[in-house]
Amino acid sequence: MTSDPQITTLDNGLRIATDPMPGLRTASVGVWVGAGARVEPAEINGVAHFLEHMAFKGTKRRSARHIAEEIEAVGGLLNAYTSRENTAYYAKVMADDLPLALDIIADILQNSTFDPQELERERGVILQEIGECHDTPDDVIYDRFQEVAYPGQAMGRPVLGTVDTVRDMPRDAIRDFMAKRYAGENMVLCAAGGLDHEQFAQLAAEKFQNLGPAQETDNPRAVYRGGEYREARDSEQVHLLMGFEGPSFEGQDYYTAGVLSALFGGGMSSRLFQSIREERGLVYSIYSFSSTFADSGMFGLYAGTSEKDVAELIPVVTDEICALADTLTEVEISRAIAQSKASLLMSRESTNSRSDQLGNQMLAHGHPVSEADQLKALDAVDHDALTAMARRVFASPLSLAAIGPLSQLESYERISDRLRLN
Repeated sequence: MTSDPQITTLDNGLRIATDPMPGLRTASVGVWVGAGARVEPAEINGVAHFLEHMAFKGTKRRSARHIAEEIEAVGGLLNAYTSRENTAYYAKVMADDLPLALDIIADILQNSTFDPQELERERGVILQEIGECHDTPDDVIYDRFQEVAYPGQAMGRPVLGTVDTVRDMPRDAIRDFMAKRYAGENMVLCAAGGLDHEQFAQLAAEKFQNLGPAQETDNPRAVYRGGEYREARDSEQVHLLMGFEGPSFEGQDYYTAGVLSALFGGGMSSRLFQSIREERGLVYSIYSFSSTFADSGMFGLYAGTSEKDVAELIPVVTDEICALADTLTEVEISRAIAQSKASLLMSRESTNSRSDQLGNQMLAHGHPVSEADQLKALDAVDHDALTAMARRVFASPLSLAAIGPLSQLESYERISDRLRLN
């Protein structure tokens, strides 16, 4: 199942990309919009996510209930997500029901009514979502981490918005955001699974006739800064995030950072897991990550530990960070590359993953990135590239976020000094 994606561009600028998987009886279809939290004005932070919710709350032809009933009547699944850079609306259905899924998605993205009563109900739902996130430290800490990495910028604001911005969000702000951002040239329609490209593209051309031109496409550049956030809570665990500036998703550095993360804290054989959990028992959960954006990125690690162990944890973590560039071995490099390649290939067996990858690649690069090119890029990662990446990443300013009982957590300055002095 390694067919090449096919692309058709409509006159209104909408790009249609498909990844046929011959023999499959299911298909995934969705629209990816280049409009996430990073393009929101501060006073309407959360509008992209609010719009995502409202798209399912009724159109000129369907009520919210009818939308749910139609897709579930054929055993399908309909969902959406909002990230800092994109918003996606997608469905998974039996291949024969692909026209229905396409019709529903086209309807909610062109004909939503934003009924005032539905809007007020959904406002309450989102406020509950924000409250639930606040009550879950290992969720909210990522928002705080993003804020200190990109202070005073849309990239640093929470995807959900805040209680104040959501409570005060006017209906017109949601409608205007859609009018300005949801246009053909800023959207990609993707499908993967049991489908024929030409038939799908022809149907899509009929369904997406009402897309207007984009009124606004600016995307303020993200500038990584670093800093700290601390919130003392009476809880069992200290939730800790430490991060640095990483690469964007352009070029070979994206793959190098991914392999470095797999090696450093990507599994049970990784350095962080073995050194900090297995050998010392200082944490239950610890892992590293590489988050990439169009023009910036972060490389970091998360750890959950007890109040009494955090004082021992920090020196061990900083020692591991500082030693990484000079102690890489060919065995662990090979293992990390194998992990990365296996993860890629396993994801290729899912129609949802294929359509999601295709949508994000089209928005990021303007074209699909083939499986062969991705495997080639992973094979090109070597000792020298990983060493250079580790030195570059860990030389940048520290971003630190911590929530929990923090009496034993060293100061930001002391932790930064440890990173410089090792």
